[in-house]
Amino acid sequence: MSVFNHSEFDNHEKLVFHHDKPSGLKMIVAIHNTNLGCALGGCRMWNYTSEEEAIADVLRLSRGMTYKAAITGLNLGGGKSVIIGDPHKDKTPEMIRAVGRFMNSLNGEYITAEDVGMTDKDIKLMARETKYVAGFDPETDSEGPSPFTAYGVYRGIESAVRFKLGRQNMQGIRVAVQGVGKVGFELAKLLIEAGAEVCAADIYTSNIERAEKELGVTVVEPDVILQQPVDIVAPCAMGAVINEQTIPQ
Repeated sequence: MSVFNHSEFDNHEKLVFHHDKPSGLKMIVAIHNTNLGCALGGCRMWNYTSEEEAIADVLRLSRGMTYKAAITGLNLGGGKSVIIGDPHKDKTPEMIRAVGRFMNSLNGEYITAEDVGMTDKDIKLMARETKYVAGFDPETDSEGPSPFTAYGVYRGIESAVRFKLGRQNMQGIRVAVQGVGKVGFELAKLLIEAGAEVCAADIYTSNIERAEKELGVTVVEPDVILQQPVDIVAPCAMGAVINEQTIPQ
């Protein structure tokens, strides 16, 4: 497989593969651009169907981090890392520590943080092995960055509603939330508190049952969540779901 000709390749500076045999860690780090500073981006653990899928994800996500840092005025570049494996079955403390040790080998070119499949506890354990990790409070048992991410998405939705719909509040606005894990749940909570009507879907039964019980969301099957008659779609699961195939839906 050619990386330089990959559809998601965008003049990335580095793509690093790492395998730690004792812990079973299989990890890929992509550093997209460091013109503004060292690369920053979360570490995602997901049960990818193939290495090719993992490579496409890490290339795309790292590029996105470059632009996120730039538009917010941060002196940081864009990077991302992915661990190939099921976070509910394969993740171990030894594996997380191995991630930390691997971060040291990059000498600060890339700083990692929490993403899908990882927890605040994982990041703190990683930090025992490396200083190149961010987004956690070592003094408290915090929820990680998810509530802040959700709030940022919520404010973005508010702005979009004002711009496109000419509405000054969220009362009665219909929103489809795809994925009600850590970020999606918090976002759905903010939306409902503001008066929005929320339908939601998640591939994990425990997540959607919690959202239905605690928030009162309308439950929708994952394969039809993007086809709902709503004003706003909030993809809070894996990325790249807004594309040529799904937009017409």
